[in-house]
Amino acid sequence: MSQTPPEVREDEVPLLPGNTQKSPKSRLRQILNDRIRLIAAFLLALVLLVGAAAVYYFVRLRKTTRSGLAVGKNGAVATELRECSQLGLSILKAGGNAMDAAIASALCIGTTNAFSSGIGGGGFLIYKPANLSIPPKVINFRESAPAAATKNMYHGDESLAQRGGLSVSVPGEIRGYEIAHQMFGRLPWADLFRPNIEIARKGIPCPEELAARLQVYGQSFPKDPDWSPVYAPKGHLLKPGETLKRLNFADTLEKIARNGSAVFYEGEIAHSLVSHCQKHGGILTLEDMRDYEARVEDPLASTYRDLEILTCGAPSSGPVLIEALNILENYDMADIGPGPLGHHYLVESMKYMSAGRTELGDPFYLKRKDLARVAELQDKHFAASCAANISESQTFDWEHYNPKYDFTEDHGTTSLSVIDAEGNAVSITTTVNLIFGSGLMDPVTGIILNDEMDDHSIPGVTNAFGLRPSVLNYIEAGKRSMSSQTPTVVTRGNELLTLGGSGGSRIVTAILDAIVKRYDWSFDLFETIRQPRVHHQLLPNVVSAESTLDGRVKAGLLERGHVLELYSMGLPRSEIQAVEKKAGLVSAMSDARKRGQAAAY
Repeated sequence: MSQTPPEVREDEVPLLPGNTQKSPKSRLRQILNDRIRLIAAFLLALVLLVGAAAVYYFVRLRKTTRSGLAVGKNGAVATELRECSQLGLSILKAGGNAMDAAIASALCIGTTNAFSSGIGGGGFLIYKPANLSIPPKVINFRESAPAAATKNMYHGDESLAQRGGLSVSVPGEIRGYEIAHQMFGRLPWADLFRPNIEIARKGIPCPEELAARLQVYGQSFPKDPDWSPVYAPKGHLLKPGETLKRLNFADTLEKIARNGSAVFYEGEIAHSLVSHCQKHGGILTLEDMRDYEARVEDPLASTYRDLEILTCGAPSSGPVLIEALNILENYDMADIGPGPLGHHYLVESMKYMSAGRTELGDPFYLKRKDLARVAELQDKHFAASCAANISESQTFDWEHYNPKYDFTEDHGTTSLSVIDAEGNAVSITTTVNLIFGSGLMDPVTGIILNDEMDDHSIPGVTNAFGLRPSVLNYIEAGKRSMSSQTPTVVTRGNELLTLGGSGGSRIVTAILDAIVKRYDWSFDLFETIRQPRVHHQLLPNVVSAESTLDGRVKAGLLERGHVLELYSMGLPRSEIQAVEKKAGLVSAMSDARKRGQAAAY
């Protein structure tokens, strides 16, 4: 049977074996098909390349060269410990808001890195809601002096204010967190404690920072029956990675989770803390615990160029942060840049800030004229007069800045910042003051008690420069001592930055430094926190600077008469924890100076 040959269209030539000849139209179609395949391959390669670059970029931001930084689209948490940042993030992912995550993260730091903070201490919290119809608030849960405290109680012996029962102020942290949660939290109170109870009971690898502090400050712990079960369970101080457990503290957290602050301030926890404090010579009473109240306050509000600044009032150092920003507003810091002159002006503003800080105190105890002076310190006209007395070519002796009193130098602290998916922002700074506070751990509750009485001024102790102690910060019953803590929120349109610091008297200068670097000198968030810092507290009249500070800046400061004290960047002096919301992303930065790592999603 014969086969019918296939139809041959006029634009085709039937091919014989080995024949590669094609018609012109066929060749043209082949060329077009080849080009389409090449273009498709190129586009696919481009998509893969861009995708790989994006993955690399975000992985790099999160995990490698930009250590401490995390970037997401929803919410972020910045604390001094990776595990606590992750814990806060888990609260956000479980439906909690920024306040829930901040409280849970703070409890985590107080459970793990308890050398600097914990529920035996106190601090400040600032909250800025995303809903503009809800006003921002500050929760002041700074520790207060016991009712029996008097300005002459130490008889000139400052050591009694630093260690032992007489150094203990009424703790404020739990009452502060409870009222903040009642006002702004979303998840059940117990949910904020549950993961921390698990950490305390099941254990966590001992953080490097804690192990380092134990080696310096905990040499007596292995032989101390109150401290050894936690920090030397095998007869030696915990080393990095060894299991840290706080079993009694887990029980304490469980009681607070079930019963709220009442069990801490009026129940069995209060009884145990008072008993232990009095056993070591303290004057803390059950009435002191019962009567403690956290203060709900309006934040201080100011502007810096096109920024809105929200911060805490006295006895925090918020008023003098505003003073320093107002002074710097008299200079075009963006045009001047981060060179020698820019750093000179930054240092000069710090010197005026430190002079102003000597005139702050607990506003509930200040006279009308003293309150008026605090308001004047925040006035832009006053700042202009200070700027007029700053020379671009030289610095001056400390008297030029007109400090009124000596001021106490606080210590320790921890700080954390959170922004959630809705745009609510929280920053908390809390402390037990000196490393491991008063040196007292209640063995029943596992709580480390603060030594915040040391932050009051003590009569009769004139400093080496002839300045007398601040009468505004003398001890009085119920009074809250001055603090460098300065949790702050900065906004510009839809942009939002929340930040706080730790490091005692270096906190407020580090916050100032960060605002200038981020907004005047246009560093990104990572570089803002990573770049070397300068610090000046007027007395001693020395610029304390990280040794990696640019050589030109060092030379320029020396030329202007500044005295430099250089120290290693690895040595913790001040640490910033910050979260920023900008251009659809939420970026969180934990300071590498304290081995921090932020978390975001």
